[in-house]
Amino acid sequence: MSIALIYAINKGYQVHPDAFAFLKSLDCDVEKIIKTIVDAKNKFKKKSPILIDDIKSVISRDLNRTDEPVITNTNTESNGESYKIIFDPTYKINSEDKKDFFKLFDSRYKKTLKILSIRSESRQIRKIKYIKDLRNKSRFSSLANESERGKLVDSVFVAGLIMFKRNRKNDVELVIDDTTGSIPVVCKSRELINEASTLVLDQMLMLEISPSKRNSNDFVIKDIIFPDIPEHVSSKSGTESYVALISDLHVGSKYFMEKEFNDFLVWLSSDDDFVRKIKFICIAGDIVDGIGIYPNQDRDLIDININSQMSYAAALLQKIPKRMHVFLIPGNHDPGRRALPQSALTNLRDFQQLENFSIIGNPSLVELNKVKLLMFHGQSLDDVIATVPGLSYSKPVEAMKILLRSRHLSPIYGNRTPIAPESEDMLVIDDVPDVFHAGHVHTTQVGRYKGTLIVNSGAWQKQTKFQQTMGITPTPGICILVNLATLQSFKKDFNY
Repeated sequence: MSIALIYAINKGYQVHPDAFAFLKSLDCDVEKIIKTIVDAKNKFKKKSPILIDDIKSVISRDLNRTDEPVITNTNTESNGESYKIIFDPTYKINSEDKKDFFKLFDSRYKKTLKILSIRSESRQIRKIKYIKDLRNKSRFSSLANESERGKLVDSVFVAGLIMFKRNRKNDVELVIDDTTGSIPVVCKSRELINEASTLVLDQMLMLEISPSKRNSNDFVIKDIIFPDIPEHVSSKSGTESYVALISDLHVGSKYFMEKEFNDFLVWLSSDDDFVRKIKFICIAGDIVDGIGIYPNQDRDLIDININSQMSYAAALLQKIPKRMHVFLIPGNHDPGRRALPQSALTNLRDFQQLENFSIIGNPSLVELNKVKLLMFHGQSLDDVIATVPGLSYSKPVEAMKILLRSRHLSPIYGNRTPIAPESEDMLVIDDVPDVFHAGHVHTTQVGRYKGTLIVNSGAWQKQTKFQQTMGITPTPGICILVNLATLQSFKKDFNY
């Protein structure tokens, strides 16, 4: 049995706890069954966990000589609750150690342009080269016809990434880049200047621009159109069930609130009628404090061994009742690469005993009883808060709104948040989430934006000296609970 499990893990597949228990009950060649399932998943490029249905289909095929096994990624619990992992970057990460970001930004441009294509104005988008060619044709005097001349004299739409931004005395200058070139544009109206203050570098925009009346070399912005999420009615569960949202345990730190976290675990195991309705738990990264993450961190640690930090964290998490399914993503303090996107925690030896866990990458999108929940640790909130005037660590929801407007989880390249040169930009927010859950900033806050519930679930670590220097005042020891039938939320505070 252990050989079969190791084989699956080495091939990049998790075995669902129910499937693991089912395999243990079988009196047959388990290793052969696992290899058959892995081969089928590889053939059909299905990087989903191994489930009971996968095992049964292999057994059925062997008995009845039917077609190849059906591979699924939907799990239905015995209590009738269902979940689905819609997106997990773990099996798509395949970057090389070269500084070639062309494919990454080309992917960002194309994926976000597809999102913008839903807007009616997108039909009028012109390439930057086309706009420059029109401008350079003797200031329109030699254009082929009047209709083409009017296109630029009036206004034109352009879509591209923000490569440069400068606040000037009476306006804001931007440089927009698409696949054909770049063009400088200027915000002059007070309303647009205010809107431009929330823009961050490397995010995608659609702009309506027109030639300046004073200087035909300049283009003035008439409208700014974000990819943004639309106003929408969120999906909801048909039955009353709850998800508990937490993040940033920082096990191994001397500031880890072990008593409060154990109180939380005891509460989860109580016979309280409400607790029995909690079906899912989502943990948004920084399970451990790690080693060498910030200057002089060793002074803040009670455990300077990353493996023992992970082992102790697993021992704590094992106390979560098996009737609750847990989704766990990594953060920047956890072992593994720090660049986004991050694969699932690779030290699975410590987590094999966590039978009711789905250990997935950062970011990931899961569906809980039909409710789409986007999990992201939140490293990029540092860059957004530092860049956009008026934002602070005390109000992370406002920074998370900017990520939703950008339709990107880490739009700024080259600041504090490292981004890997993947061939696909997996940080684009393709699906509109019903719930957007992040952590990282250690401040608990809940808000809403265009139908999406936004949750930053704080931390289980008291204020460190490093946080003091950063001006971060955490609100730790709090769990956010969301009713999946109504998307109403409330706090459960363990600071007593």
